[in-house]
Amino acid sequence: MSAPPYHLIAPRPAPTNTGGLLSWLRLNLFGDWKTATATVILGGLLLWFVPQILNWSLFSAVWLPDLKACRAAEGAGACWGVVAEKYRLIIFGRYPFEQQWRPLVATLLMLAMLVASCMRSFWKPWLPGLWIVMLTVFFVLMYGNVLGLSKVPTDRWGGLPLTILLSTLSIVMAFPIALVVALGRRSNLPAIRVFCTIYVELIRGVPLISVLFMASFMFPLFMPEGMTIDVLLRVLVGITLFSAAYLAEVIRGGLQAIPKGQIEAAATIGLSYWQTQRKIVLPQALAMVVPNIVNSFISIFKDTSLVSIVSLYELTGALDMAINADADWKPFKLQGYLFIALIYFVFCFSMSRYSQWVEKQVNKSKLR
Repeated sequence: MSAPPYHLIAPRPAPTNTGGLLSWLRLNLFGDWKTATATVILGGLLLWFVPQILNWSLFSAVWLPDLKACRAAEGAGACWGVVAEKYRLIIFGRYPFEQQWRPLVATLLMLAMLVASCMRSFWKPWLPGLWIVMLTVFFVLMYGNVLGLSKVPTDRWGGLPLTILLSTLSIVMAFPIALVVALGRRSNLPAIRVFCTIYVELIRGVPLISVLFMASFMFPLFMPEGMTIDVLLRVLVGITLFSAAYLAEVIRGGLQAIPKGQIEAAATIGLSYWQTQRKIVLPQALAMVVPNIVNSFISIFKDTSLVSIVSLYELTGALDMAINADADWKPFKLQGYLFIALIYFVFCFSMSRYSQWVEKQVNKSKLR
């Protein structure tokens, strides 16, 4: 039997280079005629608007607190001089001018503690104790009335320190509440399940403004005569309970994604309910919903801007107070809003990037 004939195959062309800038542009921006058309249109719009924005915001802008120069440049360039003129009122609100070093130090301590808590090397058993010490120092600096510091009531707190305080404490307190409520909504005990469901649905059915209004104005009406609770504490409780309801639903979504077989397997080896949740269910469920959890944290941070309706002047309220009280600088309020928008963006973008880092760490642990 003769062997089958062999045929020479023509050499294949060299593969297209998929690396480098040109290859990336061809693949992502000019892959077909539709993509190329969209790229050309959007590129033209950017070439039209970006130079004008840069000219208004940078090249023709007034940077010094010179009111005459700002009025002369009105319409042609931004007046960042309003920020240079009012930045202490915007950042610190109504806090006494000569004592503003205290909220500055307290805020820096809070930010340092937040950054440290995001680092794995600080995830130690002593971290909660360090938080208690830091918060004690924070309130001593802000409130005073001890160690020779003059007393500053909470209704004088404002600006960035108040924003960071409300958002940080709301996040720290809302997370464990949300965890318990999420587990309660999946409980086999009808009373616990109904109570948690009513709480979540009731809170989610009203806007945050109404919760703050109730906490600030309605709640004191039900207190015994002569007994009052600080408005800052009432607002903090309102934001915490509101945020916990939304966060509980995020965590419940992660709990539902865990296969029931894992829970049954844990029961067969003798693990209790809480051991199963702590060692098997919660680590997986929370890892699945890291982006949604951080999204809730970002919402909490931005929602603190609503406390101005109850006469607490956080960052946005401090800006309104600083500029609306001065008719000369009021026409340049837009630049003030852009300034605090930049502050909000820095914090929110940092949280978003941190959530991406956490996701990468979780994915690495899954591959091991």
